[in-house]
Amino acid sequence: MKIVVDDLSGPEVAALLEEHLRGMAADTPPESVHALDLEGLRRPEITFWSAWDGPDLMGCGALKDLGGGHGELKSMRTAAAHLRKGVAAGLLAHIVTEARGRGFKRLSLETGSPDSFFPARKLYEKFGFEYCGPFADYEEDPYSVYMTMTL
Repeated sequence: MKIVVDDLSGPEVAALLEEHLRGMAADTPPESVHALDLEGLRRPEITFWSAWDGPDLMGCGALKDLGGGHGELKSMRTAAAHLRKGVAAGLLAHIVTEARGRGFKRLSLETGSPDSFFPARKLYEKFGFEYCGPFADYEEDPYSVYMTMTL
């Protein structure tokens, strides 16, 4: 698996992000979906990575600089054809390492509370994320779970 900084211009990435947004909308009301679209991910405070196996897009993830040494994990998604191959763990390890290398002191995330997000929450727990309250601009939401880790 090769992980690269991505400029979000490829059709494969656009398709995976559309799948990501559809997946979020399947279990979550629109006002509780915090996933970013292509334009949202192109902000200067966000670095976006894609993971590849040759020509096959395996997954993606992003890191948002919240300021003050605090980063946010965004847009983690594994392509359906590559589920249960370690893609998410590889991307997460890469992003955590990158956040540490940038001098971040804390890394946080928002994910869903429905059962369909259970595997993601277990992965985050395995990496040392702990449950917390809302951070940054988030507010309490029954469809959201917030997690954080000290780097």
